Amino acid sequence: MNLIVLAASGRTGLALTRQALERGHAVTAIARDPGRIDLDHENLRKVAGDVSDPASIAAVVGHDSIVLSGLGTEVAGVLFDGAKAVIAAEPERVIWLGAYGTGPSAEAAGEGAAVLGKFLGDRLPDKVAADNAVLAAGGTVFHAGVLSDEPESPTRRTVGLDEAPPFDLTAKVSRETVAAAMLDEAEEPRFVGAVALPLP
Repeated sequence: MNLIVLAASGRTGLALTRQALERGHAVTAIARDPGRIDLDHENLRKVAGDVSDPASIAAVVGHDSIVLSGLGTEVAGVLFDGAKAVIAAEPERVIWLGAYGTGPSAEAAGEGAAVLGKFLGDRLPDKVAADNAVLAAGGTVFHAGVLSDEPESPTRRTVGLDEAPPFDLTAKVSRETVAAAMLDEAEEPRFVGAVALPLP
């Protein structure tokens, strides 16, 4: 497959890019500074792109593209800008990284969602708006719990909101596990237009 990874220089983006290459896919990796994508491979193309400049995203994303986003930010507004820029390019599919306990998964998460909301502050509406835009466009949003840098879990599984566990701030899911789940969805879609939860 020809995959596009957004925010490929971040920790989740790098995991997505590396694992996609290991699975035999060709990857176009987008980052504001492509020099920070610390990977080299014959099937890897690194390009500059910034979600605040939709034209830079549209120049890379086409109608036959499958976009996987590892976009994360400390600045409110960036995620929604990213979602709008990607959706405007009209790719075949969007697989987006969100946060468990926000938007559609807030009710399922229970009391932990309130704690997360306080932590995110003004970034919470941005996350929710981005997720909703991707879902409305028929994309898949992965609501991951607290992320870690551990290896991929050998017992990992992906479930829908109907099987969502209570939110636990002490339970972590590795970026490697999340990346593997997102790539599974790219290869064999199960949660089109829905929220999916990657569990360790």
